[in-house]
Amino acid sequence: MSILLKNAKIFINNEFVSRDVLIEGDKIAEIGTNICSADKVYDVNGMWVIAGAVDVHAHLREPGFENKETVATGTLSAAKGGVTTIMPMPNLNPVPDSIEHLNVELNALKNSLVRAYPFGAVTVGENGKEMANIEELCSCVRALTDDGKCVNDLAILKNAMQIAKKYDKIIASHAEADGYKDGAEEYVAVEREIALVRETGVKYHFCHMSTAKSFELIREAKKEGLDVTCEVCPHHLLLNIDDIQGRTSYKMNPPLRKESDRQATIQALLDGTVDMFATDHAPHTREEKARPYDKAPNGIIGFETLIPALYTNFVRTGLITPDRFTELLTYAPARRFELACGELKVGALADIAVIDTDNARVYEESEILSKANNTPFIGTEFYGYVALTLVGGQVIYDRNLF
Repeated sequence: MSILLKNAKIFINNEFVSRDVLIEGDKIAEIGTNICSADKVYDVNGMWVIAGAVDVHAHLREPGFENKETVATGTLSAAKGGVTTIMPMPNLNPVPDSIEHLNVELNALKNSLVRAYPFGAVTVGENGKEMANIEELCSCVRALTDDGKCVNDLAILKNAMQIAKKYDKIIASHAEADGYKDGAEEYVAVEREIALVRETGVKYHFCHMSTAKSFELIREAKKEGLDVTCEVCPHHLLLNIDDIQGRTSYKMNPPLRKESDRQATIQALLDGTVDMFATDHAPHTREEKARPYDKAPNGIIGFETLIPALYTNFVRTGLITPDRFTELLTYAPARRFELACGELKVGALADIAVIDTDNARVYEESEILSKANNTPFIGTEFYGYVALTLVGGQVIYDRNLF
């Protein structure tokens, strides 16, 4: 089946041009003008067409926590947000710390609407006490992490790094050193992990960075030539600790930081220290988030507001260029994790997001397609909502149908 996206706005050679995009099967067959023939035609009427977003930090909760989210609901929410590739985290039950346990997750991921590449765990049960069978996992995953928990046993972490290096795999860090607080838990972990990267030569990725000191350390590590990358989340770019006001929809880990840290996060984005965007999509039940603040779980959902929040606040304001935006959203994470996606060009996989950049509206709780509703962005006006999402040449979300 062929699909034609007519009158698309595409960013090429630092300028927007009007083009038609022809999709045949699962690939982009032609990008040109006055393309007429296809089985199905969508006139996107000047909307922005980009490669679908690649989110390397997300939680689908299945297997083990289907009361919070399922693969079906989570990836439908991703589709609504123009996210066509995700890397789900391993804090599941069972934790994918062996091939046997990973296969349970892979079976659940058969229900995914988007491309999904799971992480393997670094330690058994993510308990930080015993290294998982990393050599076995390396044949099936692109990266390893104990997300949600920092590997505080540095001997285990170093051993894992050495094995990951042997198999040319990435370790992703949830940097949170035991015994520290007020931001030091993050940058102390970053500092000591960079020292181990220097020693082992492993590819290393820092998840959801949020403090000025962390960015300083990563900036210097890159200057040194170490193979480190980092991601930032929209909430750490847009919100600070003063926004919380006891509301659990603003509670996540890392927590919202001081305004000076938020500004440092923006600066790291602007100066190239930040390599990619990620959501840390983390659904919880309404009952869990209705608890008192100190008893409620950490985490917010993020797929559906990823593109609108960042487009509105950084592209529309001129802080970053459309080209830089799409690089951080698509090509850069795909390149880092060696995923065959993230580009809008002839011959590429037809994983595409069509974005309405001209019309603003308020994000409403009633429209959320995730099983959860724990987001601080309900009631916020954004531009850049997704109108149409395709994966492998198949339409998986059409806003006119929801």
